[in-house]
Amino acid sequence: MSENIPDDLRYTKSHEWVKIEDDGTLRVGITDHAQGLLGDMVYVEAPEEGREVNAEEACAVVESVKAASDIYSPVAGEVVEGNETLGDAPEVVNTDPYGEGWIMRIRPADPDDVQQLMYADDYIAHVESAN
Repeated sequence: MSENIPDDLRYTKSHEWVKIEDDGTLRVGITDHAQGLLGDMVYVEAPEEGREVNAEEACAVVESVKAASDIYSPVAGEVVEGNETLGDAPEVVNTDPYGEGWIMRIRPADPDDVQQLMYADDYIAHVESAN
């Protein structure tokens, strides 16, 4: 597998990555695999700060030259920040999906919910089984 799948993140079946921040919030974006499938990003709509989200709820949208795709919350909680810089520079999701291309930060309602998300090895197996 040629995609970049960092070991220190958690993953969802719908191709979001999750980084647990020092303050307990979760930084969320789409995986390198997902951005590769979608192609060049032309628009990103991040959720608004203060929005309450449920696990697996569509709460953001990315549009590429190929398709539009919903981004799902990995856990229930409150959006504490949407990456507003992506409004002017959606291509950052393509060039730096695990860095500046993050889409939102969420304060989980239950921090233990993160334990239900996949580790990198599980995500790799998930992607390979879909091919």
